Amino acid sequence: MKIVVLVKHVPDAQFDRHLTGPGNTTDRDESILSELDEYALEAALQISEARGGAKAGNEVIALSMGPAGAVNAVKKSLQIGASSGAHLSDDALAGSDAAATSLALAAAIRHLGADSPVDLVLTGMASTDGETSLVPAQLAERLGLPQVTFASSLDVDGDRVVARRDGDAHAETIEATLPALVSVTDQINEPRYPNFKGILAAKKKKIASLSLADIGVDASQVGAAGSWTAVETAEARPPRTAGTIITDEGDAGIKLVDFLAAQKLL
Repeated sequence: MKIVVLVKHVPDAQFDRHLTGPGNTTDRDESILSELDEYALEAALQISEARGGAKAGNEVIALSMGPAGAVNAVKKSLQIGASSGAHLSDDALAGSDAAATSLALAAAIRHLGADSPVDLVLTGMASTDGETSLVPAQLAERLGLPQVTFASSLDVDGDRVVARRDGDAHAETIEATLPALVSVTDQINEPRYPNFKGILAAKKKKIASLSLADIGVDASQVGAAGSWTAVETAEARPPRTAGTIITDEGDAGIKLVDFLAAQKLL
């Protein structure tokens, strides 16, 4: 079974996020593997292991799209347990929105399935930078695959995937035939950490470097030119002003109520 997991290199949430450049794109100098993608990777590894792992012909490929630094998301995935990796990088991809991103990733997945078909594509429920949750659905449409989104459990039963989606008041079970695309939530499992053995093993695993030419995508279809949306302007959030300090002189409760009423919070 061949499983492709999308892994994204995103700005570390420990640091403030910034936009940069004429296109107002995200500054990715301090970036890490998206935490939400680790759940998709863990789901893929569990499916592979349940079917006998690499010895039984199962393969988990970590695919990332982004500038040179994005390869670190693939390397981390290999340390965690992915069989191999692929890094799609091209200057023309800079500034791609969800639509252009899904187009490029769809072509990359077709490329990875050229020798043997991809059976399952797994993604996180969203990226922790854009948080749009648009790419999984768009990717499924471009690949012509049945999609199951926001899965909180996932099993492979023969030629089908069986997933549970949890709502506010109910849960539903969804089935789809393979090949399929599934996005998973952060409730599906507990991702494993890289261990010393995995870190050493990752050094021997292959990472394919892909360009737009390799996957048959024209530069005009991606980046700012191929995007459906664009950030026209951006400005820094205004600094926080000092709060109102109420000194208790026996009437602090009244002053607090008056303040809340003035802010229309009562």
